[in-house]
Amino acid sequence: MKKTIAMIAAAAVITFGPAQAAPLPEANPDDAGFSKQGLTRLDDFFAREIAAKRVPGAVVAVARDGKLVHYRAYGMLDPDKRTPMPVDAIFALASMTKPMAAVAGLTLMEQGKLPLQAKLSDYYPGFAGMKVGVVQADGSLKLESQASPIFIHDLYRRTSGLMYGGRPDSSSPVARQYPDGIAPAIEGDTQAFIDRITKLPLAHQPSTEFEYGFSIDVLGAVVEKVSEQKLGDYLAANLWQLLGMKDATFHPTDAQRPRLARPFGNDPLTGKPQAIKLLDTPTRFDCGGACSFATVGDYIRFGQMLLNGGDLDGQRILSPKTVHHMTTNHLGPEIKNNVANVEPHRAGFGFGLAVAVRTSEGLSSVPGNPGEFTWNGAYGTQFFCDPKERLVVVVGTAAPGELRKYYREQVQDIVYGAMVK
Repeated sequence: MKKTIAMIAAAAVITFGPAQAAPLPEANPDDAGFSKQGLTRLDDFFAREIAAKRVPGAVVAVARDGKLVHYRAYGMLDPDKRTPMPVDAIFALASMTKPMAAVAGLTLMEQGKLPLQAKLSDYYPGFAGMKVGVVQADGSLKLESQASPIFIHDLYRRTSGLMYGGRPDSSSPVARQYPDGIAPAIEGDTQAFIDRITKLPLAHQPSTEFEYGFSIDVLGAVVEKVSEQKLGDYLAANLWQLLGMKDATFHPTDAQRPRLARPFGNDPLTGKPQAIKLLDTPTRFDCGGACSFATVGDYIRFGQMLLNGGDLDGQRILSPKTVHHMTTNHLGPEIKNNVANVEPHRAGFGFGLAVAVRTSEGLSSVPGNPGEFTWNGAYGTQFFCDPKERLVVVVGTAAPGELRKYYREQVQDIVYGAMVK
């Protein structure tokens, strides 16, 4: 059995060569404080998972001190066509879109155009009239007026009261009225989304409770109004092109489509059909919460920029002070922290401006240090940055089921387990 897995590992690992430039300079793992043998556990882990047909394939990038110590592709890009996974595979990022949309908003904040304490209704007046749905003992909803307005700050830190429908942790009478995360972007344009969402009840009073939902989609709409550009156009000019994130987009071109990573047709855990709808269904607006695509190489450049304090290769995106503000916990003691309800290994985390932030030692089921900032995507992507260890890790898989959470935990365990100094 071990020999079989070793053979699969050899077949599954695809490294980059001269034709595929690395997204960051390379370093020998031993020189960067890693055990080279320890990092091969990533190869062994994905070989086992691929052999068990639990995931089609993956791309993993690990960087320390701005240099790649591990950058490999495993398994298959498309399990139906048996296409090998290239390192420049393009992944549907789902909620890993959110930190990039937040950076777009923060660039406008730095220009004096979008302060955190601005009222959301200053940009889209319909939000002022939204009521808060309070569930009664008999299961009915009582609608109450907002005790305070929704601020732009609430969008970043998920305290707007907006939520998602269709999530396993969202079964309340309020949640049942909400669409799932990508439905509005497929069904209508930005204004249609705003018109639809403002007719729904809020799940909580603004500024009182972390709730996962459409907050960053709304922030993206605000960015569009302030910048007078589509969100994708603004990100292309102010982030993606500056950092050389050449495949980042909301709308894959015909040339990019053969590199889209695809999942198994059935969830390996449940046997039920599964799909990543965005792979073949174009969106009608650039939803900042869930709708972008990029390679792992693109995203590790984004993560490295944040870890560097806002710049990479001479291109400054944000100031160090703004990045520090973004990656600091914004959930004060007066706000109910539900971050660990969304991701089970996020105990000990607060939330900053569109990223989860580790606030304490212990508590979490994965190793790390206070100050780590991170987020994931529902289709199987993951990134985390640990400033103390000068570490950035990005993972791409096409695994839209609950299994994706297992991969997030295991990869973080393996990476820290390979770190020897």
